[in-house]
Amino acid sequence: MPHSTTQPNSDGAFQGLIGVWREDITPPAGIYARSWGAAKHDVAEGVHRPLTLTALTFQSSASAPPLVLIAADLGWWKTREDEWSVRGPALKELGLDESQLMICLSHTHAGPSLVSEDAGKPGGELIGPYLQRLRDAVINAVRRALESRVPATLTWRYGRCDLATDRDLPDPARNRFIVGYNPAVAADDTLLVARAADEGGRIIASIVNYACHPTTLAWDNKLLSPDYVGAMREVIEAETKAPCAFLQGASGELAPAQQYVGDTRVADKHGRRLGFAALAALEGMLPPRTRLVHSETVESGAPLAVWLPEQATVSARATSHLESVTSALKPMPSLSEIEREWRQCDDRVMKERWWRKLAVRRSVGDGDTTSTPLWVWTLGEAVLIGQPNEPYSLFQRELRRHLAPRPVAVMGVVNGHSGYFPPRERYGSDVYSVWQTPFAEGSLEGLIDHAIRATIRDGG
Repeated sequence: MPHSTTQPNSDGAFQGLIGVWREDITPPAGIYARSWGAAKHDVAEGVHRPLTLTALTFQSSASAPPLVLIAADLGWWKTREDEWSVRGPALKELGLDESQLMICLSHTHAGPSLVSEDAGKPGGELIGPYLQRLRDAVINAVRRALESRVPATLTWRYGRCDLATDRDLPDPARNRFIVGYNPAVAADDTLLVARAADEGGRIIASIVNYACHPTTLAWDNKLLSPDYVGAMREVIEAETKAPCAFLQGASGELAPAQQYVGDTRVADKHGRRLGFAALAALEGMLPPRTRLVHSETVESGAPLAVWLPEQATVSARATSHLESVTSALKPMPSLSEIEREWRQCDDRVMKERWWRKLAVRRSVGDGDTTSTPLWVWTLGEAVLIGQPNEPYSLFQRELRRHLAPRPVAVMGVVNGHSGYFPPRERYGSDVYSVWQTPFAEGSLEGLIDHAIRATIRDGG
């Protein structure tokens, strides 16, 4: 009789209706695009690679409400109002509940400003029309994805890529941390990929979930760019002939070793590294709805275990929940105090820092606590966790550990942005992520606990 040992059921796969659509969201050259305090220019002078928006829709049946996942080559939101000016109309026009839509930004630092209040700055007159165009692109992409939906299977697989490195480097000259490659600390190199294939086995889309700051291109770069994500997509899409959606992971302390350059070739090289690693993981997948079963033991020079593929039952489960996580805030100047400091500051770099503090204070309010949204989805046996901020990789590592063997995709900069979630041991240190964040010590650990409990309540 065949042995009953089997491979885990089809890598947490989901079987249902899946749609995909791609929109070009490249802004016009000349738009205000100053993401770096050290930059001496304000506007983008051209385009390195197109910026794209990819929509994926998932339904357990034609009558079921869709889960809508959007991956966009954009940086981060600085105000709730600007973020809602895109997401709010999309929810209304598409008839979606807030829990059903995650707009995931890649966090490129070579994108346009998404702040309507920057209208008075050089190239700022282009921001308002661009936000309207972005809103329309979201709505159109989702509609076209739903129109193009087909019966398909979404399968997941973990891989590895060493592009990401730890970026909390002890300063050899002062008692502080500086933001850059720290070779003494091992970084989270986990890569998660997904393949959506139709009933004939044709790939219709892929997903790459990886945690690494897109900060290759910095103050010397004057081109709009998706950073390394663009070349990564090019590598994967040349092989799969299907759109690839990139989902930024919990990358609070993770970035490439070589970064802060103006040379786009470095970003492309980084992207190819990630792209080839993702292709290796995709290549390791079995056909859709397939698992390996220990079929027999053959006695040869050694007793040989023979594993053969067989059809597997795949789940059509697709659920979404929106949680609210309460976090304490650090002692911070009030909104009026920050506004006064910003107005009085004449130094270009420091004025940029005060402007960012102002945006953070506005996003979390003037109280002692704030609420952070947390999206919890299940697709088959896979779990997708999205939230607006930038947690350290401890967030994704702990979720994977607690929820194994289920695939766990973790996304940051989803439907908003306020700041970092550093681990408890970083507080008390002079490190950028701590003095930037509005969140008090222990907030990351609280977020982790809440996310795990939410997943368990959902049947995980």
